[in-house]
Amino acid sequence: MKASAQTIQQIERAIRKVAAKYPKEADPVLTDIHMLVKPDTGEIRTYNDDDSELNRCVVEQWINSPVEDFYAQVAPILTRCLEQLRDVIDDMSVLRPFSFVLVDDDHETICDLIYIDDEQTMILQGDLLQDLDDDLDDFMKRLMEE
Repeated sequence: MKASAQTIQQIERAIRKVAAKYPKEADPVLTDIHMLVKPDTGEIRTYNDDDSELNRCVVEQWINSPVEDFYAQVAPILTRCLEQLRDVIDDMSVLRPFSFVLVDDDHETICDLIYIDDEQTMILQGDLLQDLDDDLDDFMKRLMEE
């Protein structure tokens, strides 16, 4: 799924509104940010750890999405938007480390979208790890043959 410019703009606006709930000068809080995306309505609902809603917006492109692997298609788009707004996110008064997490209707984690801490930590996910087990098995097999 390719995100339109309007979709990117709607997501970034939602992220900025969430960040505004945690201004830099406020006392830091301990929480992760949970993003629930509803493929039938196109809604993005954002929550803190206490399941208090922080923001809600509708991404028109995602309303009644026919995409079969919807969450797998949406996660990279959300991650890209979060990375684009890294300076805004870094100014949030949230204790580090914290994450933006994609969740389902039951608020169960689907995947971590971005991990924020004071270090330069990278989360490895997606295609990079897809065939890791097979690669390690092949490596061990070749190593044992030698």
